Formats: sequence, C-alpha cells, structure tokens
Amino acid sequence: MTQTIYGYVRVSTKEQCEERQLIALREFPVPESAIFMDKLSGKDFNRPRYRRLLKKIRPGDILVVKSIDRLGRNYEEILNQWRIITKEKKLILS
Repeated sequence: MTQTIYGYVRVSTKEQCEERQLIALREFPVPESAIFMDKLSGKDFNRPRYRRLLKKIRPGDILVVKSIDRLGRNYEEILNQWRIITKEKKLILS
C-alpha cells in the first residue's frame, strides 16, 4: 500500500498570511500538489478544500497540520474531526 503525505492549511480571512504554515509543510516535506488550503473561518468544518481532502485521504496516509487550531476553533468539533481522521480514516497525524 502506498502512503501519501497531505497537508492542510487554514487562515480565517483572505487578508491573513498562510506563509508560515506553508513553510512548515514544505519542510516536512509535503508535496506542493498535496497541500489543501482554505481561507475561511474555523467556526465549522464545512470548508470546500477540507472536505475535498477528507474524500481523498486513505488509511495509512499522513496528514500534516502546523497546529491543531488550524483545523478549527471549536474544541468539540476538533475532537470529532480528530476521531474521523484517526479512527475512521486511519490516518497518521503529524
């Protein structure tokens, strides 16, 4: 089974700079073509690129996120997404 490394970047507004997150993902290294980025609020997980990422990932893949708060703002929703990513999708988080 082939293992793919993906990255997720989120900033809350179009004015915010995502460069620090991108630098961290590139240093991991996450391939540029496997980085998914949303410029939307973290209030919920109804974000187009995040949803596309969830459809693409497979068991054993690696998901790199600069920090857990880049997934979202709501603690309960972050925990639910963590469960989906690690238990249902069987990903490795880094």
